[in-house]
Order: sequence, then C-alpha cells, then structure tokens
Amino acid sequence: MRKNHNQNFQKNLNQLCQALLKIDSKKDIKNFLIDLCTATELQAMSERLEVAKLISEKIPYRKISETTGLSTTTITRIANWMKDGKQGYNKVLKNLES
Repeated sequence: MRKNHNQNFQKNLNQLCQALLKIDSKKDIKNFLIDLCTATELQAMSERLEVAKLISEKIPYRKISETTGLSTTTITRIANWMKDGKQGYNKVLKNLES
C-alpha cells in the first residue's frame, strides 16, 4: 500500500512540476498558486525562500529569527536542506540574482 502511495505522490508531483513549467507569466503563476494553496501554505513557502536568501547572505540565525519571527529550529532545517538537499533553494537563489 505504501509503495502505491509513493508512486501516486511522485506522479502527482511530476504533474505539478509540468503545470508550473507551462505557466508563462508571473501573474498566472501567482494566480495558480493562490488557487492551489492556502494562505498559510503560501506564507510558509515564501518565508522559507526569504530565510534561504538570508542564510545565503550569511546573516546569523538569531538575527533571521528576530527579523522573520521563525524559530531557529526552522531556520536550521532550511539551512540543512540548502546544504544536504536537492540544491533547489541554491539554484533558485542563483537564478533570482541574475
């Protein structure tokens, strides 16, 4: 049963990625995300991206926590994903710089 759940998750995730790739404007991506996610989910994702940016700028975790209101545990988790994850944060941050 678990294997089937994981296969469905991977299929659905791939479909979501394909859908995002097909959207050709910032406005349409924003509208899709607003329709797809709750306000809380969007806030969490946008906060994580901001934290990743601050981490990449070498801002101390305590300062990031004070600025964002997020716990140092959450900030550390994001830093670990940046270091040991799929490098998604790092690639996106690099693309935002250019």
